[in-house]
Amino acid sequence: QVQLVESGGGLVQAGSSLRLSCAASGRTGSSHAIGWFRQAPGKEREFVAAIRGNDGLWYGDPAKGRFTISRDNAKNTVYLQMNGLLPEDTAVYYCAASDRPRITHVDDYDSWGQGTQVTVSS
Repeated sequence: QVQLVESGGGLVQAGSSLRLSCAASGRTGSSHAIGWFRQAPGKEREFVAAIRGNDGLWYGDPAKGRFTISRDNAKNTVYLQMNGLLPEDTAVYYCAASDRPRITHVDDYDSWGQGTQVTVSS
């Protein structure tokens, strides 16, 4: 089992930047992918970005051109750098772990963190 803890959320103004962190522990390995998802009130959880190893990167539509996913293996932590935040980015952001080939859907992930709230004011 993999344990995940997100941090770094907060209340910011439109145009600001935030860096979310996902600290992983437990049965993690190089084959595990770490993904970021977000869920706004009344909406389904959607894929934001994922990383497997150091250079396997995937981005969902919300992230393209504005967000960057990276990892620090020494700290066993994955980051989501979010720039140019918009009010529509307001959501609870979750990180999750998967050892499956497909990693862009909620159902691909077995372990989830508790989430961190990001609120972007206009």
